[in-house]
Amino acid sequence: MILSNSMFFWFAASAIISFGLTALVRRVALRYGIVDRPDNVRKIHTAPVPLLGGVGIFLSFSVCLVIAALTTGRIIGTITWPMVIGVVIGGVILIVGGALDDIRSLSPRVQILFPIIASLVVIFSGVGVSKLTSPFGGIIYLAAPLSGLIIFPYLMGTTYATKLFDGLDGLVTGIAAIGSLLIMALALTTKYFQPDVALIAALAGGAFIGFLPWNFHPAKIYLGEGGALLAGYMLGVLSIISGAKIAVVLMALGVAVVDAAWVIARRVFWEKRSFASADRKHLHHRLLDAGFSQRTAVLFLWFISAAFGAATLLLQSAGKLVAFILLAVVTLIVGTAAILKRKK
Repeated sequence: MILSNSMFFWFAASAIISFGLTALVRRVALRYGIVDRPDNVRKIHTAPVPLLGGVGIFLSFSVCLVIAALTTGRIIGTITWPMVIGVVIGGVILIVGGALDDIRSLSPRVQILFPIIASLVVIFSGVGVSKLTSPFGGIIYLAAPLSGLIIFPYLMGTTYATKLFDGLDGLVTGIAAIGSLLIMALALTTKYFQPDVALIAALAGGAFIGFLPWNFHPAKIYLGEGGALLAGYMLGVLSIISGAKIAVVLMALGVAVVDAAWVIARRVFWEKRSFASADRKHLHHRLLDAGFSQRTAVLFLWFISAAFGAATLLLQSAGKLVAFILLAVVTLIVGTAAILKRKK
């Protein structure tokens, strides 16, 4: 029985299921005291907020993905069953590891094991890239071992970019939805037409959109460690299975990527401490210190992500490189302006 081949149907189904499951997850988190408590420094909320939000998102996405694969015939083709299973297992690893961290506050050395294992599972399931479009022209063909060597740090980078950027209500959730929907739009264009990729991206986008009403300020539940990691993981995987549309994700995640790179460099080279240590010097914190409200800061950062991400739908390879450099410059200017305004 074929349920429906409509993108809107699957997007809506994923969103509705995600919304409903989040309500259940929130009750469980409250019942067992799995909450994020304010500290009046980095955690600026005024009351304990339930964690584990990524559980509802992941369950919605994975259940809809398996049902769609079994009923529509649209997914299994260029994307094989081992790939689907690998992506789901990788997500399970992140969610389980994230839940353990939400409950027991794991050390950074233990936390990083889960993204590493999840990325390796995806690679060994067959997800990979055989060629990349060079921003300077031409095609770069990759052998299987080289593909894995490129995908692993890329997935780790996207996964940790959203983890580090998850500091305001709804910020990472919205960016994940924007990135997913941009990949869906690109996969439906005549030039790249990939209905299987578009459907998976619609499921991911729907899952994050369904969670957003619970997560937008004032948040009633947080993504938690697993959800924050899952956002970047899903965008990374989507960009790879869609034929290395890495530029789309890098632009949608551009602000988070630049912020993460700056924060890590500052902690390691200037402050001589672990890159995993926490502080209140991310771009979104700077915006709050400069006078932005939480909602205004989030909407502003969403706009930048959506605008530069959408630009990739129109630009060629060289143009995408120029756009990413421009995005990095804009991010640094905004951060510097926020710091100067706070000092003033």
